[in-house]
Amino acid sequence: MICVSLGRSRHTRMIGEHKHLVEQGAELVELRLDYVGRAVNLKRLMDNRPGPVVMTVRRRQDGGRWTKSEQDRLMLLRSAIVAGAEYVDIEADIASQIPRYGNTKRIISYHDFSGTPDNLEDLHAAMAEEDADIVKIATMANSFADNVRMFDLIRNAKLPTIGICMGEIGTITRILANRFGAPFTYATYSTDKKMAPGQLNWKEMTNLYDVKNINAETELFGVIADPVAHSYSPLVHNTAFKAEKMNARYLPLRVPQDDLHRFMDSVNKIGLRGISITIPHKERALDYCTQAESSANGIGAINTMVFHEDDRLGYNTDYRAAMDCIIEVMEKKDVPRENALQGVTAMVLGAGGVSRAIAWGLRQRQADVVIASRTEERARLLATEVGCRVVPWEDRHNQKVQLLINGTPVGMHPDVDKSPFNASALNQFMVVFDTVYNPENTLLVKYAKQAQCRIITGIDMFVRQAAYQFKLFTGKDAPAMLLRKTIKQATNPVQLH
Repeated sequence: MICVSLGRSRHTRMIGEHKHLVEQGAELVELRLDYVGRAVNLKRLMDNRPGPVVMTVRRRQDGGRWTKSEQDRLMLLRSAIVAGAEYVDIEADIASQIPRYGNTKRIISYHDFSGTPDNLEDLHAAMAEEDADIVKIATMANSFADNVRMFDLIRNAKLPTIGICMGEIGTITRILANRFGAPFTYATYSTDKKMAPGQLNWKEMTNLYDVKNINAETELFGVIADPVAHSYSPLVHNTAFKAEKMNARYLPLRVPQDDLHRFMDSVNKIGLRGISITIPHKERALDYCTQAESSANGIGAINTMVFHEDDRLGYNTDYRAAMDCIIEVMEKKDVPRENALQGVTAMVLGAGGVSRAIAWGLRQRQADVVIASRTEERARLLATEVGCRVVPWEDRHNQKVQLLINGTPVGMHPDVDKSPFNASALNQFMVVFDTVYNPENTLLVKYAKQAQCRIITGIDMFVRQAAYQFKLFTGKDAPAMLLRKTIKQATNPVQLH
């Protein structure tokens, strides 16, 4: 079950949104009385309420907005119980001052916005003693291991327990709460009304992650990155799972750069079956594979890992997808497919993970590869490892090339008015491949269209690499057209005029 938190300064707005949420299928709503601007009128909020409520009056020290006296706050909590609220949220340190009355269930809560204490079990035991119906512990996740400790607490608790790790690292504790036995989890009403760090909105929790239907049999996948909130992979893969009627979910997994080892230790405890891997983990993740395909070893980076019992299998679907895209455009009649890039001069802009995968693939197919990067040191290192040439970033427009690849983030949202390459240096005999997919029509792509170049967009590559990942994860062919439609809609929302 999902409890949707509502915080509005006006009674009218709170009542209206409560009604709207219940009409949309919300089963439980938290009314944050500390958000109400004037004196709280409980009767207005409670009479004719469309569904059950949790009444909460949160102090500032616990992340709330209450500014009046503590005595007034305690009186409001007692009044909510007398008025017959289904649940009332009471902080552990004041629980003894709020007696049980009627049928109202007591949620005894604790918040720590700095970290997750080492003594979670002791804390839980003390809170359970405060005549609790439900224990709720919300702490800040500073490491992926904090999530695992919180899941263990929920799973082993004798009393119904809500355990939430706040912040982006802890988002999965909100999504997987039901799977580990929590009576409910929390979501916010809308994106602009987050009441706690890492909180997702009701629509995401319901439509994107279908949280209510996650159970012990649900297969779990995800993307590890830092940051991760911007990733479209959860949208694309969850849409595909839904279309294929699979009991599977794809999660956003924020793993800080120095926390990869703890994450890898947590994989089996959470029940992950496979992950996509992106910045900053592509190179280091290779060290955690028990086996990796030869291309991944050659590139020195992976973007996909599949967990099978004790095996960790590594793949690089960026490389596969990019080569498919390039060969499809550059294939010549009467030339075998494997020789399509032989002798082609290609310039790769950038020396990061995607550039590395593409440069390696091109060299494997006997293309002449030139690297140009703003950080020349990285370019030289990549050129040495892959076996290609380097030109200074300032000289990139003076090269005669048939294939130009942008592996830099230049032109990516929100910096859409920049191009890594000048329009004047493009001509109709070139193929231009921009790996940026948000937006699809980058300034470089627009320049390439004007110059009548053949074009490969970042969406072409994104869809192919996601389809490869889907197949590696599930053994099934991905609904490629649906993947393309989903990512196009997400990155090019309809403009209203």
